[in-house]
Order: sequence, then structure tokens, then C-alpha cells
Amino acid sequence: MAHSALVGTAGSRTPRLGRPVGASHPVTAVGGVVLLLPDGEVASARGASALAHAAMLPLGRRLAAAGRGDGLVAHVVRYRGRGWNGADAGLASDAAWAVAETVRRYGDVPVCLAGYGMGARAALRAAGHAAVDTVLALAPWLPENDVAAEPEPVRQLAGRRVLIAHGTNDARVDPELSYRLADRAKKANRDTCRFEVHADGHALRQYRAEVHALAVDFVLGSLFARPYARPVADALAAPPPLGLRMPLAAGFGRSSRS
Repeated sequence: MAHSALVGTAGSRTPRLGRPVGASHPVTAVGGVVLLLPDGEVASARGASALAHAAMLPLGRRLAAAGRGDGLVAHVVRYRGRGWNGADAGLASDAAWAVAETVRRYGDVPVCLAGYGMGARAALRAAGHAAVDTVLALAPWLPENDVAAEPEPVRQLAGRRVLIAHGTNDARVDPELSYRLADRAKKANRDTCRFEVHADGHALRQYRAEVHALAVDFVLGSLFARPYARPVADALAAPPPLGLRMPLAAGFGRSSRS
């Protein structure tokens, strides 16, 4: 989407990539880029949330450090605003702009869209760009089924590696919604899996270390052909429902390669 079109829909605000996360240790040769997409709000005309942006930094730093040897660069996308705003789908538009800007800045490198909450929905929506290789959706915010509305699209996920992780005690978003989306996505793209974080809530705080370890394993394995941990490889290979209800074990990242 053209940058000028975005300006016209959001006043003087424009999306930005900003500096790479962990820029104090710059990558000399970029081999891949992960774009982190913060959470948002269902409807809002306010500017982007600094708190939501800051919440993505720990994962960004973890990914940048783990992937530095492969030339991984991480950016937290700064949206024009924090609202999804119905059919406007502002966060998805900003995610699409960020992919195009990444290609302009870094050239022909594989891109991972990694989002949380409403940012996860934006990641799934914007995955159709040819540069997008991988999608990581953490606790994706999805609307309740509405018979009058078109279902959430999944065709754009074909040819990508997709991992969804969702807490089973999420009180903000019914985790069954992400299961249903994953089930439809798996029919269009066999490289789709979903992990359930048992007893965790929407923020995925209780098992944050395991969620971050899962993210690192999946993103680096997908972008740079590193071997996946056994649970990730099994989840991608298993048919529904097994590969879409894979439990994220406590301690993942310490013993998951055994």
C-alpha cells in the first residue's frame, strides 16, 4: 500500500519502523527481518500506544540476540494509531506498509510477521506479501463469529510457515476462535500449527519464558532452516486436531530438543 494513501487516512500520522531492536550490536549483513506488531484496540482514533510498543521489546531483543549470527534484524512497528476500526483494519494496513518498507530498506530477504493480540491478527492479515515467509501469532484477537460478515481470511497464509500460540485461560479472546482459524488455515497450508499454553491468560505472562523460547525456535527455524525443536516439528507434521492443540510444555527451550 502506498505511503501517501496511509497519510491520507490518518491525518499527519505515518507508520514507522524506527531503529532495529538491539541496534547497539548492529548486523553487518542482513539475512532476514522480523517485524513485531504490538497489540491495539478494537476502535480508537488515538495514536499508537507506547505501552503496547514497549511490551514487544523483550521478545524483539530475544530474537535479535538469538538470530544475530544469521543476520536477523528485528523492528517493532510503530502504527499510525492503535485502533483496528472495523473495515479500515488500520493495524493490518500498517503491517503491510512495514513489509513493503522492509523490502525497500533491506532488499530481497525473508520476513517474519510476529504479532500479539490485535497485532497477531494484523500479522495474519498482512501475510500475503511475497516477502513474508513466516507468521507468528501470539494470543490473536479475533472477532466472534458473525454470520453477516465474511470469515477471517486464510488464503493469504498459503506457502507461509504459521504458528499460533494461545493461553487456554484467555478471558479477553476465546482461544477456540484461534483454533477454528488454524483449522481453516491448515486446509490451505499444511505448514500451520498451534500451541496451547495451559492455564495461561491473554498476556501469556505465566509461561513467558517458554513462549519466547517457542518463538525463537520457530522463527529461526523458519527463516534460516535451523532444525526445529521436536514439539514444533511434530506440531507442523501432525494432522488436525493434534497439530493445532499441541501443549506448550513447562520448561520448553531447556529440554525440548531432547
